[in-house]
Amino acid sequence: MADKELTFWEHLDELRGVIMRVFIGITVGFIIAFVCKEAVFDILLAPNKNTFLTYSLCNSLAAKFGLDPVFGGDMSIELISTELMSQFMIHMKMAFYIGILFASPYIIYQLFGYVAPALYENERRYSSRVIFFSFFLFIIGVLVAYYVVFPFSFQFLAGYQVTADVKNTITLQSYTDTFIILSLMMGIMFEIPIVAWLLGKLGVLTADILRRFRKHSLIVILIIAAVITPTSDIFTLLLVSIPIYLLYEASILIVRNTNK
Repeated sequence: MADKELTFWEHLDELRGVIMRVFIGITVGFIIAFVCKEAVFDILLAPNKNTFLTYSLCNSLAAKFGLDPVFGGDMSIELISTELMSQFMIHMKMAFYIGILFASPYIIYQLFGYVAPALYENERRYSSRVIFFSFFLFIIGVLVAYYVVFPFSFQFLAGYQVTADVKNTITLQSYTDTFIILSLMMGIMFEIPIVAWLLGKLGVLTADILRRFRKHSLIVILIIAAVITPTSDIFTLLLVSIPIYLLYEASILIVRNTNK
């Protein structure tokens, strides 16, 4: 524990300092993302181009097996803006979200530094590991959404037509909202192994319980995927459900080792 006991007002003063530093970190991240508009939107709109890594890899794999290209022709889809302030507000919103993502290591460092003095040495060690792996898995989830879930979902839905008489016109607002929701939800879903590890450490969860409810969990995962996906098609549902189910299987292995 900390050697020096602080009064309530001293704790409050420290907390105010932490909040101010976190606010400054987010502001700096926001300014950088806002100024680097071209780079930010080049990354954001990359899944709307033929040269995107996922499409190139899929076509290369198809060629190796003598199959037709998975993604052929012009992959780009014209995005439009229907409101006067729309593009500016989207620019602000994306800069804010990316600013938080950029500043998140600093934010975590500040918050952990505030809480750490109240922890014992072993608690501090476990907490730092949990924080590190939680952040790592969240970033992996965001990358899976960016390189797998969102590109396939976008290309499928943007090209889907109930009839040739109805043309798809995709707004930039719809594009960015779908991107943000899928990235955030996949990042959160990738925290499943961390939650399972914590429950295993507490003795609440065992590998046998997870195996016993494997079929039930599959149904729950499908329901969760249906709720968190912004679209209602089966294609996107499966793209979201499969990684989550694989995380569930990984959680069984983690809990089994934790119980031992």
